[in-house]
Amino acid sequence: MLEFFGYLSGILMMLSVIPYARSILRGETKPQRMTWLIWTILILIAFFSQLAKGATWSLLLTAGDAIAILITFILSIKFGVGGFRKIDIISLFGAGFSLLLWYLTSEPAVALFLIILIDLIGVNLTVVKTWKNPETENWVAWAICGVGGLFGILSVGSFNLILLSYPLYICLANSTIALIVISRKKYLHLVNKV
Repeated sequence: MLEFFGYLSGILMMLSVIPYARSILRGETKPQRMTWLIWTILILIAFFSQLAKGATWSLLLTAGDAIAILITFILSIKFGVGGFRKIDIISLFGAGFSLLLWYLTSEPAVALFLIILIDLIGVNLTVVKTWKNPETENWVAWAICGVGGLFGILSVGSFNLILLSYPLYICLANSTIALIVISRKKYLHLVNKV
């Protein structure tokens, strides 16, 4: 059953690109460029690290996620927002510094938490953009990723903080963005009615 939850988690993460890309091409979603650049770098590092360590079937999930993230980053170049503002540059340097620390560490748990920190820098850029302009995000894609993270949690099978931390983070980060989109759209709609 744990294997089933793992595959389901990976499949949902890959499928989330479909509503997101469609929404981008329709001009509804405006992805934050620096977020997707940071995530592209992270997922490519993860892919080639696993490949170098001899990963086989598990590499398919990372490859699928990498393809989805890369597609979104490429679309963000033409259809996205941000990239050269002060917050974007600071975030890129913060992510770069964290990547350097990650590279220098030999402790897997520390490396994992640094990866989460780098990912969180990217999430923060999207959260700020989404709070100001919730209409520029597709809540369905974020919700799918949140559910994917939930199945990732279920695939762990035991209470192991290290193993649970990344899928828990993925679940919370993506669900939070989905909730911000939904709640801010409703709030702004009510404010504009008055």
